[in-house]
Amino acid sequence: MRALEPQPDLMPFSHLITAQVEDIDDLGHVGNQIYLRWVLEIAVAHSEALGWAWADYQRVGAGWVVRRHELDYMAQVLVGETVVGTTWIESWKGVSCVRRTELHRAGAPVLRAATTWVFIDFATGKPRKIPDEIRAIFVGQAPRA
Repeated sequence: MRALEPQPDLMPFSHLITAQVEDIDDLGHVGNQIYLRWVLEIAVAHSEALGWAWADYQRVGAGWVVRRHELDYMAQVLVGETVVGTTWIESWKGVSCVRRTELHRAGAPVLRAATTWVFIDFATGKPRKIPDEIRAIFVGQAPRA
């Protein structure tokens, strides 16, 4: 997976993460499953920063589930090291979107990820069209009032 530049109307969101002792595996660096957890945490932080927290998704009766993750590991992260996680929505379809996430340490890539998210109805578990209200928040990057 190559580095992609976010499109101007899909501005990136950045979030700092510091590797903790419990993130370290038997090889002495951050474990693979922790990188995946960070990708998910950055996505949630992005939504919350734009004014859509869990309670808002509950209110509309729908939210995001992962259909697919692609992760490319570029470098190790050790305990105490801080990475910058940057994410943006790369593309939209009726019920899904692709979110890119990159982790960098001192400007060097550590991880690149692409996640396909599907918007589902909580009651039926079936895909549901992404509401224009939610799409507008992520595209415009203006926090919800």
